[in-house]
Amino acid sequence: MIDRRHSEILTDVVRAFIETGEPVSSRSISRSHAEQLSAATVRNVMADLEEEGYLCQPHTSAGRVPTTAGFQFFVQQVSDQPAQLSQKDREWIHRELSSASTPEEVMERASHVLASVTQGLGIVISPSVSNMAIEHVRFIPLPDGRIVVVLVSAGGMTRDKVVRPPRTFSAGELDRTAAMVNAEFRGWTLQAIRADLKARLARDRERYDQLSSNALLLCDPKLLGEDSPRELYLEGAAQIATAPWPAAPEDVRELLEAIEERTHLVELLTSCIEAPEPVHVEVGVRAMDRAGQRLALVTAPYAWSEPMQGSLGILGPMRMHYERAITTVACVAQYFNSYLSGSRSS
Repeated sequence: MIDRRHSEILTDVVRAFIETGEPVSSRSISRSHAEQLSAATVRNVMADLEEEGYLCQPHTSAGRVPTTAGFQFFVQQVSDQPAQLSQKDREWIHRELSSASTPEEVMERASHVLASVTQGLGIVISPSVSNMAIEHVRFIPLPDGRIVVVLVSAGGMTRDKVVRPPRTFSAGELDRTAAMVNAEFRGWTLQAIRADLKARLARDRERYDQLSSNALLLCDPKLLGEDSPRELYLEGAAQIATAPWPAAPEDVRELLEAIEERTHLVELLTSCIEAPEPVHVEVGVRAMDRAGQRLALVTAPYAWSEPMQGSLGILGPMRMHYERAITTVACVAQYFNSYLSGSRSS
């Protein structure tokens, strides 16, 4: 805990550093601070904040810059008093998302919006396939014995995957299996379908013997696509790689590799779905090794339908405009929920 004056001066220093990217002097803070404070008073407070680990002095004659702890304190302050996006930003976000015609296009547009408004990396991940409420399923046989599994959710989201079953299925068998699923399990999740079929097979193996091989096709997570990775939509990789953040070339290379690899980003945002805050901010992304130490991640979950949840967010330099990032992520998540809800009812 720090007192009011220390808190206000620390907040002023962080704001000034975010705007300029230069070490902040006590004189500049004394001129801009709401109270009439001398440069000497401000300098003493900044020295205290440095001792407490909130600021550091890169050069003896230079001003001070926030540490990770300083940014974390600042984020807490602005999170407690959230700002509002401008009417212009809100209207632009609304136009961008409302012009999308499919759920996949909404997610693609959302990543563009996040990247454009904040000059960071806009990230959107789709809900888990296993929690998808199935509206329709189709199995398409390929000449080499593989099967294209096509799943359409109740909200119109489509997922397809090419799988190789343990034996070859005829087109007729696949059609009958799909017809059974579409007739009996419409609106069920993959997890619920699989659990029900396993229970049927265990309860009355003889009765379902004629369907057992087809039902087992649905019981195998690999075959039905439950183990498929979440879809990832990214935009802004070039601008985050060239952003003005103090990083060694190897740090930038690690960041670009993480973006290219993508699986790591999916895991990162998936873990944020369970965060208790509506918008979660992580200053210094520990899961991203050395490059992440100078980055910040702002995320929010969105609900397609219970229990289908995805996540979206912004990854950017620690010196980012947090108020704008937080309000943008919250706004996009809110619009995202309403658009997806509209697509389910259309």
